[in-house]
Amino acid sequence: MVSLSSYLIISMILFVTGITVMIGRKSLVAILLGVELVMNAAALNFVAYSRYMTDNLDGHVFSLFIIVIAAAEAAVGLAIVIRFFQIKETIHVDEATQLRN
Repeated sequence: MVSLSSYLIISMILFVTGITVMIGRKSLVAILLGVELVMNAAALNFVAYSRYMTDNLDGHVFSLFIIVIAAAEAAVGLAIVIRFFQIKETIHVDEATQLRN
C-alpha cells in the first residue's frame, strides 16, 4: 500500500518543478505549464489528504474544481499568448513590458 508521505513527496516534486519552470523560463507557454504543475500538485495534496485523513470526498471535489479551473486557465492563457504573438511576433516575457502597439 502506498503511504501518504509518498503522495506528498510526489506533490512536492511537482510543486518545486512548477515553481522552477515559472521562475527560470522566459516563454509564456512554459510559464503556463509551470502554473499547471503547481495546480496539479495542490490537487494531488487534496486527494491524498482526503483519502488518508478524513475518508470523505471533499478533497476529490476540490481537485475536480482545480482541474476545471486549470482547463479554463489554459484556454484563456493560450488565447492571450496567441494574441501577444500576433502583436509582438515573439512569446518571450521580456517583450511584454508594454502590451500596446
